[in-house]
Amino acid sequence: MQRGGQGQGRSGGRGRQGEKGLGPIGECVCPSCGTRVPHQQAVPCYQITCPKCGSKMTR
Repeated sequence: MQRGGQGQGRSGGRGRQGEKGLGPIGECVCPSCGTRVPHQQAVPCYQITCPKCGSKMTR
């Protein structure tokens, strides 16, 4: 079913696997302790370990 010819496909233009494409700037945040670190371009936040508690970071 076409929705007005938006040309964005099934994911609505949100990036890989439904993720929001947030760009190269911003912060990675620890869901456990709230520590924030600058986001590194080409390194997903979920691959970064929190420097304080060792949990995986999120965007």
